[in-house]
Amino acid sequence: MTEEFSAERKDATSFTARRNAQHLGSLPFEDLSDFDRAARGLLAKSPERQIIGRFGHAVWNLDDYLFQDTPNAPDSTHPSLWRQARLNNIEGLFEVADGIYQVRGLDISNITFLRGDTGWIVIDPLTGQENAAAAKAMIDQHFGPRPIHAIIYTHSHTDHFGGVRGILTDEDIATGRVEIIAPTGFLEAAISENVLAGTAMLRRATYMYGALLPKDEKGHIDTGLGKGLPALPSVALIAPTRDVETTGTEITIDGVRMVFQITPGTEAPAEMNIFFPEWRALCMAENCTANMHNLYTLRGAQIRDALEWSKYIDESLQIYGPDSDVMFASHHWPRWGVEEITDYLSSQRDSYRYVHDQTLRLANLGLTMNEIAEELTMPATLGQEWFNRDYYGTISHNSKAVYQRYLGWFDGNPAHLNPHPPVEAGRRYVELAGGADALLAAARASFAKGDYRWVAEIVNHLVFADPTNEAARLLQADALEQLGYQSESGPWRDFYLTGATELRANGTMLKGLPGNAMGAGIVSSMTVDLLVDLIGVRLNGMRAVGTDTTVHLSVTDRSQEEWTIVVRRCTIHARRGHLGDADVVVTAQLEAFAALAAGNKKLEELEATGGITTVVGRDELQRVLGLLDVFEFGFEIVLP
Repeated sequence: MTEEFSAERKDATSFTARRNAQHLGSLPFEDLSDFDRAARGLLAKSPERQIIGRFGHAVWNLDDYLFQDTPNAPDSTHPSLWRQARLNNIEGLFEVADGIYQVRGLDISNITFLRGDTGWIVIDPLTGQENAAAAKAMIDQHFGPRPIHAIIYTHSHTDHFGGVRGILTDEDIATGRVEIIAPTGFLEAAISENVLAGTAMLRRATYMYGALLPKDEKGHIDTGLGKGLPALPSVALIAPTRDVETTGTEITIDGVRMVFQITPGTEAPAEMNIFFPEWRALCMAENCTANMHNLYTLRGAQIRDALEWSKYIDESLQIYGPDSDVMFASHHWPRWGVEEITDYLSSQRDSYRYVHDQTLRLANLGLTMNEIAEELTMPATLGQEWFNRDYYGTISHNSKAVYQRYLGWFDGNPAHLNPHPPVEAGRRYVELAGGADALLAAARASFAKGDYRWVAEIVNHLVFADPTNEAARLLQADALEQLGYQSESGPWRDFYLTGATELRANGTMLKGLPGNAMGAGIVSSMTVDLLVDLIGVRLNGMRAVGTDTTVHLSVTDRSQEEWTIVVRRCTIHARRGHLGDADVVVTAQLEAFAALAAGNKKLEELEATGGITTVVGRDELQRVLGLLDVFEFGFEIVLP
């Protein structure tokens, strides 16, 4: 085997270096105004370079990105992504306006503190408790300790609520003296999105966020939306005490007047923007950030509505734009001045509308999803704006999302209606190519020409036909690596490079890790019916043929909440109350039932701790539990 296709990481090829260098002349790199915005109002840098977690490890390490201090991008990084990465490195405590403060750069998201008459209102308490506590310590050090009167979750993604217990005390939570405000539908969206497909979604997230990649010029650079996710943080969820249901709702807490705009189905299923009239300040949550966002996120999620997203931004522009002197968000840096805010909101509005309308125009002309993604480009009036660039979402995969939302995965060609799965297709392609050696020879010729997309496509067939073929795996890895180096999108880069890493290692290092592991901080806000839905996803339908079992469940720490759970016709259903006769009678604490539902613990373990008591029908319960699959986190992605 030649050194060219060894298992080591490679430098950028001359093709990649030239391709990346071409962008220097096609984008306005001379415009440094974002660097001024990102540094404006800096009050203090983080006093600690590392945030240490519960395992004694660095949940967050600012020193990881010191290699990005130079403005000149290496050949192995798209210069536009390098620019975005350097902007996201600007961290600390910032004054957005008199009374509005943000800590940025200590998580993928921002935490915002609003100064009330006697204390703080906090917007989006980050992903991890450790990160949020570090941000609160910076505020306390600068302004002195002040109580928190309210927490606002702008939307239902973990990086905007998971750190809540890092800034609230047990007494705050027990007494309920702190209001927790969220858009209607928040709790259901926050829990359900990451549970039913949680194992697959989290596994793919290791690719999307480069969690297993080294942080260097050939590894993880940035997510585009922020530096990255915290490493194994403590995550919790405290349920909202007040839901905001309609646009125009006004709430005043500790002298801070807030007007809410509800924007469901935009960046999250439940999301809202907030206007502060006295400050003439507009919080756009995650609906407007300094990049093109995802209509479809590569970790997996429901498709977002580009048309409605565009219309909600226009509504923000109409209602609040003329009265806004500052606009800030849950990621990136603020914008100041009515004119600048208007231009920014208008352009982001138009970018989502453009992707939506032009995708459907081309679809109605007969182009398929992949053809549309190849043809569609942003006009210069939109694409030359840094905040519309492909750092997180891309016009390529966002156009596919629009197509899927309206037309689904099928492109109408009957040849694509029932294709062979990857392994069977791979074997047939290898045979068609004249065997493995012939396919590899053709792929190596394409690699030498810099046609890495084609190499990745054809060698993938050989890898799935014969994963023991080391030459195929290493060539596939080298092609993915160059594609990663060329990517402007942080998630695309991380997907490519993580795939290359696992191909070179001949598999993932995550094998054997359990899936659907849910901490107590999340479980406490979950509902029994959602947990039963999770059991339904685990139920092996064909093995359950003939099962007809009724379970009476009493949840002892939910005011004796009672449920009837029925397994019948290879499915599972739950209803409130003890209905009819039961084959199994069980009492359980919610956390114990959640561990059983997720497959994290066995029945006997939970019985030993008193979390579950089987009153009637233990053998039948064990039999039904034996019908449930146990998910593993470390399934293969780039290998069969």
